[in-house]
Amino acid sequence: MHNNVVEGPNKWEAPSPGWVKANWDAALNCKKGRMGGGVVIRDCCGQVVVARCFSCGGNPSPIAAKSMAALVAIDLCRDMGITHVHLEGDAKNLVDAVNCEEANWSRLGHVVENIKIELQILQVTEKSFYDVLGQKSPRSLDQDRPPLSVNHIAESPEDVFRGSNFGAANQRPLGDGMELLNPNFFTSNEFLLQFRRGLEEASQFLPVEKGRKNHEREDTDLEGRSNKQSAVSTEESDLSEMFDKVLLSTDALPLICVNNETLQNEASQPNGGKSRDKRQGKKKKKKKEDRSVDLATLLIQCAQAFAGGDIRNANVLMKQIRQHSSPSGDGSQRLAHYFVNALEARLAGTGTRTQMFFSSFVPKRLSASQILNAYKALISTCPFVRMTVFFIDKMIYKVAEKSTSLHIIDFGIQYGFHWPILIEKLSKRAGGPPKLRITGIQLPQPGFRPTEMIDETGHRLAKYSEQFNVPFEYHAITSNTWEAIKIEDLKIDRNETLAINCLCRFRNLLDGLVEEKSPRDAVLRLIRRMNPDIFVHSVVNGSYNVPSFELRFREALFYYSALFDIFDATLPRENQERLFLEREFYGREVMNVIACEGLERVERPETYKQWQVRTMRAGFRQLPLDQELMNKLRSKLKEWYHKDFEVEEDNHWFLQGWKGRIVYASTCWVPA
Repeated sequence: MHNNVVEGPNKWEAPSPGWVKANWDAALNCKKGRMGGGVVIRDCCGQVVVARCFSCGGNPSPIAAKSMAALVAIDLCRDMGITHVHLEGDAKNLVDAVNCEEANWSRLGHVVENIKIELQILQVTEKSFYDVLGQKSPRSLDQDRPPLSVNHIAESPEDVFRGSNFGAANQRPLGDGMELLNPNFFTSNEFLLQFRRGLEEASQFLPVEKGRKNHEREDTDLEGRSNKQSAVSTEESDLSEMFDKVLLSTDALPLICVNNETLQNEASQPNGGKSRDKRQGKKKKKKKEDRSVDLATLLIQCAQAFAGGDIRNANVLMKQIRQHSSPSGDGSQRLAHYFVNALEARLAGTGTRTQMFFSSFVPKRLSASQILNAYKALISTCPFVRMTVFFIDKMIYKVAEKSTSLHIIDFGIQYGFHWPILIEKLSKRAGGPPKLRITGIQLPQPGFRPTEMIDETGHRLAKYSEQFNVPFEYHAITSNTWEAIKIEDLKIDRNETLAINCLCRFRNLLDGLVEEKSPRDAVLRLIRRMNPDIFVHSVVNGSYNVPSFELRFREALFYYSALFDIFDATLPRENQERLFLEREFYGREVMNVIACEGLERVERPETYKQWQVRTMRAGFRQLPLDQELMNKLRSKLKEWYHKDFEVEEDNHWFLQGWKGRIVYASTCWVPA
């Protein structure tokens, strides 16, 4: 699509056949300190496909409201699997900036950059999924359309920022906003043929034709949703081979880019990644110029200005940082980009900062290609997750080696990507596999399907168990307060081997800094009452869970600089999975750590030494590390990954780090 603005007429014009048009707008209520807006998506016949509105607090401004509306429009398209879309709004200055190829250094620059990234991901989503299916993307039907266009209907500032009314009586809640879905769209429109290719997750929205009974809806869902596997998008049968290659692999993984080109993992090269330095030799002159600006020092000075209330100096420093930072630059430039975004959000917000336009203000639904390619990129280039999964599976298998029934309670199971290898290993056990029960505990998702992700995880694990002939039972629990879960709800059988697992999710629990009775201690006491045969605990080793903003900022900058440096040493700058991981995971975590306070700050990691004190106080004792396993992990680390990754041991903790910085830690506990 060409990056030029199309002046819209004074009345709505239909898009070309095969396309939809998304109109977005926003409004302010300065007295109440709130802003809101909405999006309406119509097809080429003028029928409403879907609508969404939002409302949030903070320190609203016209550009913030309009920007959020534009991002909601893009996110809604991603949620619905729509990539052939014409986005139209009436904020000409914002639209002009987004459609301009040149960098924007104005106050609007960070907003424009965020929208451009969203548009880029929206366009890449279609291409990446067709790459996975081995097919060509359909030819664009409206190639002369810009990413965004402007429709000047309003003439005055009051008109420009008027609100939109979507008929609240017919709406239903979804996340922070409301959504209205046209029940006839997917049954009568030619888009169904395109959406069946699995663009994002359109199939999960396929409605029932009027007059059908509930059991008929179930049959339709099983057909249209590929056995309801919507948590990782559609057509999972077409992606089963890809799932198996990623989730069952115990060997080195080549990295597959979006364009299906294989990158040699530089960790496996004898020179430990030195060839990357040679390839980048041509860029040394530019890098030398960039290094003359110490972005880390500028960021710390900016945080100090914030902490001291010197907002004027903080703004000057933020402007300087923006001139030298970029989401597509080197590791330090990307790090600075996300940290300065968070600083600006902190400056703009006066309450519900998590709902600012930089953060996760609507639930994201990601395609299978996005999740699997990103997960594969992560475990191919960074050993932390993969080595941790090997450690968890080995320790649980060792405890259940002779048991007839194994019950795993997984706090924060998410997609369950860490269990297929164990299921396969149990199937090969001498004497046959045990009966496997998995209880998955997860926070509920926003919206009207709070258990969707955890239910789909159960379906996926059941398929693997069936594939390997392992008797399987799954129980899902969604709760916002894990410490309040009752033991009887877990259906523990004292005749079975009980294993408790938590893969870095206790970092999101509140602590004594927020609540007098620490939920972290309460969950550990709950696990102690379960009397497990083993409790495998893996933690993010972070020191930035402190009330002092300046100290938290320094520690977070130190921690995340290691993560961005890892990708800088192992992945090309243009790699789409790198962009996805940095933006969707690290960027959002940084936003929460820096911009949020109180109950809104959910990223609260502690060091492994702090967790050791907590866990021992709850009545546990540590198990010694399996030295045979540790030697094997060291061998695989040296064989598969970059030379700067490290594995160490400390007081029965399995530590993983990068260039001397401990990032992950794992250990095993039993009741004392």
